[in-house]
Amino acid sequence: MSTASATLPLAQAPAKTELDNVYRKIFLRLIPFLMVLWILAWIDRVNIGFVKLTMLDDLKWSEAVYGLGAGIFFLGYFFFEVPSNLLLQKIGAKKTLMRITIGWGLTSIAMMFVKTPEMFYFLRFLLGVFEAGFYPGVILYLTFWFPNDRRAKAFGMFMSASALAGVIGGPLAGFIMTSLNGVNGWQGWQWVFLLEGVPSVIAGFATWFYLTDKPGQAGWLTQHERDLVQADLERDARALGHREHSMLASLKDSKIWLMILIYFCIVAANSSLTFYGPTLVKEVGFTSPLAVGWIMAGAYLCGAAGMILNGFHSDKQQESRYHCGIAAALGSASLLVIALVLKTSPLLTLAMLTLAIVGTMSAIPVFWQMPNRFLSGAAAAGGVALINSVANLAGFGAPWMLGLIKTSTGSLSAGLYVVAAFEICATLLILRFIPRMQKTRASAR
Repeated sequence: MSTASATLPLAQAPAKTELDNVYRKIFLRLIPFLMVLWILAWIDRVNIGFVKLTMLDDLKWSEAVYGLGAGIFFLGYFFFEVPSNLLLQKIGAKKTLMRITIGWGLTSIAMMFVKTPEMFYFLRFLLGVFEAGFYPGVILYLTFWFPNDRRAKAFGMFMSASALAGVIGGPLAGFIMTSLNGVNGWQGWQWVFLLEGVPSVIAGFATWFYLTDKPGQAGWLTQHERDLVQADLERDARALGHREHSMLASLKDSKIWLMILIYFCIVAANSSLTFYGPTLVKEVGFTSPLAVGWIMAGAYLCGAAGMILNGFHSDKQQESRYHCGIAAALGSASLLVIALVLKTSPLLTLAMLTLAIVGTMSAIPVFWQMPNRFLSGAAAAGGVALINSVANLAGFGAPWMLGLIKTSTGSLSAGLYVVAAFEICATLLILRFIPRMQKTRASAR
């Protein structure tokens, strides 16, 4: 195969429209499939928030048991994300994502047989172990295909799948729980785990046949298109200047730990909304699982729109600092209002729940632009996974905290104040410590 530099001199800039067409082709090939995988992963991760509406009563469990089980998923993330991402860099995305997808699908199916809190905790932990590496792995994988100034759109579209999963998963779980309850002697929540786990196993095998690890291996691109992408990625690397390549050296970089702290604050809010959003809807008077599912679907549809639009606008402006910080501030303010009016205004609570989802989810894809500006190579593989795994400990702590508070006080309001405080800290940390970034694409491009 000819090299990019031989076919396309580095000093020569290809026509922007030609590059646009190539990246559009890559986008359409990769992003929809990765979105499907993320939808399946998200549904299998968060369907516990919907089955909780009847599962807790059936098994005679407390809110504290649920909160710990919901959050313990992220301990599996913490221990296995970095090794998984380093393995992806070594063996490729196809093998890694196939293993992850099949594993979480089988574990989700096994959840239908839980009887005790201990079994519940073990399977939630195992689900986190299998899913560890998927999200940061895709973040790393997309950096192999898109330059920095095109990634926010790709990240935004991919990550919007978590919001689309809420649109699909809520009504689907509600429908399964109400229509199949008692069939074959199984409760509705057991059917949810079964029917939502099987597609993930099938998708895992499809991953092996569909994905391509890197542009140079893409038979669905012409040689000229592969050369264009390689030259553009080299241009992007030069424009970004020196970035840390060593995994061990990156761990000593204070910027990594700043990224972890910022993302920790964002995840605290995101996981709280994920696992307690349906509970908030039930708190204001909607007791039917199907009704709760449709209300959450509407909220997550708005969240998906926010993620995509924020990512597109961030790419257009080549700016991530304010796009992430302002979105996080919107999430914080909305959570604060929910805590204030939860017992008095159902409509305002639902409106603020929607805005909280929009703000928190819109901050996430743009956030990932920041660490990728100073990490590459092994440092990117391990650094992105480290940021995600450590920060996701908030996903363990926040639901557990909310469950304990709900059990002891009967209300979620006090816990929501704490979560809102964490979320606004993300904004303050970004605006105080993250410097403005120089645009990487010349105006002539």
